[in-house]
Amino acid sequence: MSRKPRDKRMSIDEVIGSLESGMTIGIGGWGPRRKPMALVRALYNSDLTDLTIVSWGGADVGLLARAGKIRRLVYAFVSLDSVPLEPNFQRARQAAPESGLAIPEIVELDEGMFQTGLKAAAERLPFLPMRAGLGSDVLVNNPWITTVTSPYDEGHGHEELVAVPALRLDAALVHLNRADPHGNASYLGPDPYFDDLFAMAADRTYVSVEQVVDTAGLTVDTPVQRLLLSRMMVTGVVETPNGAHFSTCTPDYERDERFQRAYAAAASGSDEDWQAFHDRFLAGDEASYQAAVQAFTEETTK
Repeated sequence: MSRKPRDKRMSIDEVIGSLESGMTIGIGGWGPRRKPMALVRALYNSDLTDLTIVSWGGADVGLLARAGKIRRLVYAFVSLDSVPLEPNFQRARQAAPESGLAIPEIVELDEGMFQTGLKAAAERLPFLPMRAGLGSDVLVNNPWITTVTSPYDEGHGHEELVAVPALRLDAALVHLNRADPHGNASYLGPDPYFDDLFAMAADRTYVSVEQVVDTAGLTVDTPVQRLLLSRMMVTGVVETPNGAHFSTCTPDYERDERFQRAYAAAASGSDEDWQAFHDRFLAGDEASYQAAVQAFTEETTK
């Protein structure tokens, strides 16, 4: 038996084929920043349905909402930054329940509560206590989230705290800059976001990356502290150059604002506008998407 770490490289289709309808899937990144969009696009085109999506959302949530994939959405915000409210999410959020366009179940959390829910799951705890959410409508709109009384009196009585439930994930999808074939992965940009928390909260983690390198290459041009994911956390590695497009993947590339404006215009427009966008960019596989984006870039930069 080989003593070498296992080679965990997979294709996009193999990752999507390992998922099932009804799963709870966490999507890493932050709004329009370092989202695993190649995997999200494949999820958009898959037969999977009835998903619970957990995300600091951007176009990942918007695309999956537009495709009717989401039964339950757990989120703190869904934004494209320069487009404050993700338009496909806005369409689903404002639709009447009987329209068939709305997301059936919504769990809107404070950002701190969202992070604490992932921490609880990562630590295999049923909940963690915190003050965020007290006195807010988060508890009014989510009456199933309860409070606990601290067993300790710190001189001002026994404090009431929010018992933030664990956000356990069946699978996590994240995108980083580099990984080795075994699943050790690093980020090269300014922020790790919370991709390690997503990985620790999940039963399985699939990481897409701009480039797969050998293990020694992970620290050639970056400090060892930027190794965010250990191979112990990772189920599969997918090499997807430009795979976070149109979100950022600093320093490999920044957000494609021109393309984002085209996406937002189509999502905010008529059904015919969205169908045209879908047919041009989303109907095929990842190679077709990247070729269409290249053609779009050449047309719009003349």
